[in-house]
Amino acid sequence: MTSGQGPEGPETSDTSTPDTTPASPKPPAASGQGSGGGLPPNLPEPVIEPRSRWLPSLVWVIPIVAALIGVFLVVKTVSSRGPTVTISFVNAEGLEPGKTKVKYKDVDIGTVKTITLSKDHSRVLVDVQLTKEATDFAVKDTRFWVVRPRVAASGVTGLSTLLSGSYIGVDAGRSTEDQTYFVGLETPPAVTGDQRGHTFTLHGESLGSLDIGSPVYYRRVQVGQVTAFSLDKDGTGVTMQVFVNAPYDQYVGSNSRWWHASGVDLRLDSSGFTLNTQSLATVVLGGIAFQTPPNQQPGPQAKENATFRLASDQADAMRDPDGDAVHVVMNFNQSLRGLSVGAPVDFRGIVLGQVTGIGVQYDQKTHAFMMPVTIDLYPDRLGRRAKAALPEQGSAASHDMLELLVKRGLRGQLRTGNLLTSQLYVALDFFPKAPPAKVSASNDPLELPTVPNTLDELQLQIADIARKLDKIPFDEIGTNLNGSLKNANALFDQLGKEVMPEVRDTLTQAKKTFGEAQSTLQQDSPLQSDVHQAMQELTRTLQSLNSLADYLERHPESLLRGKPGDKP
Repeated sequence: MTSGQGPEGPETSDTSTPDTTPASPKPPAASGQGSGGGLPPNLPEPVIEPRSRWLPSLVWVIPIVAALIGVFLVVKTVSSRGPTVTISFVNAEGLEPGKTKVKYKDVDIGTVKTITLSKDHSRVLVDVQLTKEATDFAVKDTRFWVVRPRVAASGVTGLSTLLSGSYIGVDAGRSTEDQTYFVGLETPPAVTGDQRGHTFTLHGESLGSLDIGSPVYYRRVQVGQVTAFSLDKDGTGVTMQVFVNAPYDQYVGSNSRWWHASGVDLRLDSSGFTLNTQSLATVVLGGIAFQTPPNQQPGPQAKENATFRLASDQADAMRDPDGDAVHVVMNFNQSLRGLSVGAPVDFRGIVLGQVTGIGVQYDQKTHAFMMPVTIDLYPDRLGRRAKAALPEQGSAASHDMLELLVKRGLRGQLRTGNLLTSQLYVALDFFPKAPPAKVSASNDPLELPTVPNTLDELQLQIADIARKLDKIPFDEIGTNLNGSLKNANALFDQLGKEVMPEVRDTLTQAKKTFGEAQSTLQQDSPLQSDVHQAMQELTRTLQSLNSLADYLERHPESLLRGKPGDKP
């Protein structure tokens, strides 16, 4: 049927002949039209325009946005990047490229980029990329070090790195000169650049128990620490750098005295045991102390890097300046066991110096060994008056005075300073009965005569007595004494057999005689009566003679004329 084909007729025919122009929809047939209905003849044909394709597809939006973000990140990274510096370390323990951070006061200012070996393979070169904010860290005096767990004199540091890992620490420099190559420190600096205070230089004979980080004390309060030390070029001492924190640095004056406060100072003297120590830390770690001498002003504040002498103990530090030393040698003819370098030289209780050397020499003239002891004497320790009275060293007047003192008995003597340890010291004193000695002022060092000490003299006397006793023939004397005792026993036997009977008879006769004498001397014996009467008569006679003597004394003329009244 014609009506059954409707609008589908053309579409069926179109399938056989494809057309690139899309078919426009046809309007529905109007009601009332016949079976062969079509468009009315007065209506225009519809115009169909294709859809515009100038907008891109949404698929391209994502890569474009990603590209823009990447460009932004690159620009931001480049703009926020600082300089690249190279740090040289002995080893790269704990460092990892791309992970290890560079921190200043726990703030990230950079990252390790690469780690390579130097050309001679002796060190490692660490390239660090700093941030833009850390540009001013790339200057000449900036310091870098690796922060690891460390146990030092100042304490335990870097414990936080046990969990977070090692990182590179920075101490900001103050220089205006740019630099990109640095030699890293192997240990963290004791003092960073932002700490306030002053640095001072100390020079001592030895380092003792000090180390970097050892504390510095002022009146037993910790005010600083040791920052560096080095051996002198000539090897005669040690130079140390100490840092005193502000505001304590104001107490360091030009007249301050410094000394070793390490360990324990235990002394035994007439007052008993004395124990001195700054703190418990100094017993283990050592330390340094400083203070102004008593009754003295500290003076103006010491300047940066001022140099001071480091004494061995507080007593040595507080002593007045010694002045020039006089080098003296004393030759002893005895054992020096117990005498050590540093032993004091004493003059009646005043320490005038110390022993600097002990040796032994052979004298070809006397074919004997001598024990020379070199000494440094400080005459200024005798006091201001003695210093003013003493002539200038090396002058003729000083030589004459020395000869006079030696002539009066100035000698050196070894004495025992401690009975427990048997330590010896050298005593200077006057010995008027010492053998004469001469001293030559031209000798260098000056040689002073010596005398043995009392104990040595006693030992010599005992040895001399022992030698004399050794010469006595005790064996021969014992043999003779034994023979004499035998003869005495024989004599006693002979006396008991021959002499004793006669002695017994003699004693009997003597006893009898004594009995008769006793009976004669009794009061009622005739002899006693006669003697008593004789004594009475003698008494009366003496009385008469006394009367006659008194009369003659009164009347001496009676010897010529007689008594008055007597007839011729």
